[in-house]
Amino acid sequence: MADTPLLRLGTRGSPLALAQAYETRRLLAEAHPELSGEGAIEVVVIQTTGDMIQDRALSAIGGKGLFTKEIEDGLQDGSIDIAVHSMKDVPTWLPDGLEISTVLEREDPRDAFFSNRATSLADLPRGAVVGSASLRRQAQIKAFRPDLEVITFRGSVQTRLRKLEEGQVDATLLAVAGLNRLGKSDLITAALSTEEMLPAPAQGAVGLEIRSDNDRVRALVDAIDHRPTAQRISAERACLAELDGSCRTPIAALAELDGEQLHLRCLLAAPDGSEIFRTERKGSVQEAVLMGQDAGRDLKAQAGEDFFRMIQEQAGH
Repeated sequence: MADTPLLRLGTRGSPLALAQAYETRRLLAEAHPELSGEGAIEVVVIQTTGDMIQDRALSAIGGKGLFTKEIEDGLQDGSIDIAVHSMKDVPTWLPDGLEISTVLEREDPRDAFFSNRATSLADLPRGAVVGSASLRRQAQIKAFRPDLEVITFRGSVQTRLRKLEEGQVDATLLAVAGLNRLGKSDLITAALSTEEMLPAPAQGAVGLEIRSDNDRVRALVDAIDHRPTAQRISAERACLAELDGSCRTPIAALAELDGEQLHLRCLLAAPDGSEIFRTERKGSVQEAVLMGQDAGRDLKAQAGEDFFRMIQEQAGH
């Protein structure tokens, strides 16, 4: 057993975050025999602001960065070597000196529907209550079914499923990827098609953040980087960055690969679902970032300045 760990992985403490950290540890140990010994890789649990505040919507307490800041502080002060993140939680702009150098192979990016009363959103009775913490999901639900009542609904996967069982809501949505990683995919009522519910940018992808000057760690994580996933999420996050995306703005994006061809679909919505703007791009995977940027500019032009002013006003209330 190693006296001192050769690597320290920083992560949130939720069951899903820990599952992602253990998967990262397993992949690193398989790629590097020197990391396979007991104690060679330590998983360090770090509580984030987003974990501490559970009674309010993320958009009300500052949006993105709430699940990453404290972990990034650990990277900067040297108490951890690698931050393990759900990429959909990672802001588009990172602190100076830090970078996402590696992404793991993407899980299923779709959203999962859970209900004891229906097998799909379309089948829910009029006026049914759907719980979701995501403005992106809320907006698309309201656009599809304006008659449904959508309420803010936070907590871990386990907490939200318990609230559903208790009858606090008639339905809820969670990421299929998270259920797969937790071994709970058998609980899913139905996986929603991406035509019905476009995912969050980078949903289902796990990113490894390191200090840019740490060549030792970079060489270790390079071995487990999944290039096709990196290409896909680079397009999605480029669109997000162009829109200056935060938790206050419902934005969805999904890039899919067919050989060297990339198909990108993006969506921007009003929080109440009253307006939805869509665009898509197809082209060479080498142009992934440029396609994302162009799609973001297109959505911004479609929506117009008044739309973003309205979003800001709503967020300020």
